[in-house]
Amino acid sequence: MNDRITTSASICHGKPVIKKTRVLVSTILGALAGGDSVEMVLEDYPNISREDIDAALEFASALTDYQEATYELVG
Repeated sequence: MNDRITTSASICHGKPVIKKTRVLVSTILGALAGGDSVEMVLEDYPNISREDIDAALEFASALTDYQEATYELVG
């Protein structure tokens, strides 16, 4: 996690949210993926900031930083 995103079993069933809000990271990402601009998201969720949106994008990037490990069997 980072300093703007948190999870807690008692908030939104443990899904990642922007701290001190109930705005799901997935909601922000879905809005952006659906074509909403950052300004539109900020208008829809006035209790978050541009930095919160950046943190959501960084969080998603970290989750998708998939690296395939290949192992060669010796035998």
